[in-house]
Amino acid sequence: MSETIKFIDLFCGVGGIRLGMESQGFQCVFSCDINTECRKTYYTNFHDMPEGDIVKVDEKSIPKHEILCAGFPCQPFSISGKQKGFQDTRGTLFFEICRIIAEKKPKIVFLENVKHLIHHDHGNTLKTILDNLTNLGYSVSWKVLNASDFGVPQNRERIIIIGSLTNFFDFSKIKKQKRKRLTDYLDQTGNFEYLSPDEYTLIDEPKQQPISGLIFAGYRNKSIRKVGVRPGTEHLSRVHKQPNRIYSVKGIHPTLPSQETSGRFFVLTEDNRVRKLTLSECWRIMGFPESYQKVSSVCEQYKQLGNSVCVPMIAAVAKEIYSQFWEEGVS
Repeated sequence: MSETIKFIDLFCGVGGIRLGMESQGFQCVFSCDINTECRKTYYTNFHDMPEGDIVKVDEKSIPKHEILCAGFPCQPFSISGKQKGFQDTRGTLFFEICRIIAEKKPKIVFLENVKHLIHHDHGNTLKTILDNLTNLGYSVSWKVLNASDFGVPQNRERIIIIGSLTNFFDFSKIKKQKRKRLTDYLDQTGNFEYLSPDEYTLIDEPKQQPISGLIFAGYRNKSIRKVGVRPGTEHLSRVHKQPNRIYSVKGIHPTLPSQETSGRFFVLTEDNRVRKLTLSECWRIMGFPESYQKVSSVCEQYKQLGNSVCVPMIAAVAKEIYSQFWEEGVS
């Protein structure tokens, strides 16, 4: 990259977007996040303390930048949450982004959120977001991308929204990678937490789901009742809507959610045992480098993981942003 292209990192979390952007040569000049633990982790890794509450940020004080990045709060739109959207105060933070865009007019707006945003409120939430960006003068395009297409073994679908003051961003040009298996990302040694055979039930002949790449292998839930239970479902809880499922390491892993603060991610290993994923393995399948420093408690780290982005996917989008809006000379 012959010129220094600057970006800002709103709702920066622990810096997943920053890692992806910086890997392509972009320079971060401003960041903010309200979460104290995230800010501490961010500072440890980037030696740059983010500002706090975006509502209190003076848009005029933000340095000049070409790209505005924002992984704005997903809980108001997530299928795992209450889906209140703009009725949730976190949902209205999108308009804080618009406030900054209106003042700074960056060439590119790069937003990330959960896939369910496209369905929320029958599509009206996404329409509101797109309409606001269009009214601010941007050509806006969007697409749902899956982290599993970018070199990490996790089925993590996220909507990416790109706004440009010039041309529409062409998502079809993003370079994807061959899907990886979870087994290639696991620790070879460690103090692993194995389940005893009476704590789970495996299904016969598990098959890989062709689209997601998941291989559902069994249930982790302890038995609730014995009478009238079908074979193979002895550990399927009748209390919880979603059973604690076990997936084979020969496939990929489901989305790491922010609500699972105890890390109940159990996998069927190649030697046919069931164990919990380690924290380092969880960070690895999010695409964070081995050198990344974790300074928060275990509980906080699981929250941080679930709220973060898969770094290689961000890097792939960032690479194409540079290609389309700088190398091709359309910006």
